[in-house]
Amino acid sequence: MELDFIKEMFDSIAPQYDFLNRLLSLRQDVYWRRTMIEALNLPENAAVLDVACGTGDVMIEILNQTKNQKLIVGADFAPQMLKLAQIKLLRKGIGHRVQLIAGNGLHLPFAPATFDAITIAFGIRNIMDRKSALSSFFDCLKPGGKVAILELATPKNKFFLSLYLFYFSRILPVIGSFFSKHLKAYDYLPLSVINFPTPNKFAALMKQAEFVGIKWRRLTMGIATVHIGQKP
Repeated sequence: MELDFIKEMFDSIAPQYDFLNRLLSLRQDVYWRRTMIEALNLPENAAVLDVACGTGDVMIEILNQTKNQKLIVGADFAPQMLKLAQIKLLRKGIGHRVQLIAGNGLHLPFAPATFDAITIAFGIRNIMDRKSALSSFFDCLKPGGKVAILELATPKNKFFLSLYLFYFSRILPVIGSFFSKHLKAYDYLPLSVINFPTPNKFAALMKQAEFVGIKWRRLTMGIATVHIGQKP
C-alpha cells in the first residue's frame, strides 16, 4: 500500500530528516515555516493542531512566535518522527507545552470543532486523497478557524524551472542517498513535487472542501507555497 511505503520511508529517513531539510533547501525551510506561522496570525489562547508534524519544527516555530497558546498538538503516522520530535521538544524545554499523537491527516482522532488552527508543512503532498484530508481539517476546525498549508512547488520562470528540475532530479537524489540509506526517498521527492497541483488548482480543492478567504503566497522564487483558508 502507498500509505505503508510513505510511513516506512519517513521512519527510515527520520534520523537525517532535519539535517537534509536544511542542506537541500539551503535553510530556506526555516524561513518558509516562519512565514507560514506569521501568515496564520494566530490569536492568543488558541488550540492548534500540526498535522504530519515530523520532528516538531512547526510547533517550535508556533511557540517562538506566540507565547500564550491553550493547546498545541502534533500528529504524525511515523513513530520515529514522533520519537525525534519528543526528544527535540524536551531538549528545548518545551515538551510540557506540546502533545504528540500517532495519527494521519485522513483519520484525525478529534471531535469536530476542536481547533482554532491547523497547520501542515510538506505533508499534504504525500496524501493522494487531498480533498478528504482537507475535509478532515475543515471538520476539526472551529467556526472561523484557519488552516495553513506549506508545500514545495515548481517555479513559474522557465529558466529557473529548468535549473530547479535539474537540481531536483539529478543532484538532490545523489546528496540524499549519500546521507540516507533509503534510496527511494529522494527519488520519490522530485516526482511528488512535480505532480503536485498548481496553487490555483490546490486553491480549488480547498474551495471544494468549503474553505473561504483562500489565499496563497509563493516563496523563494516559487519553490514553495503557503496556502491559507478559513472555515466560515
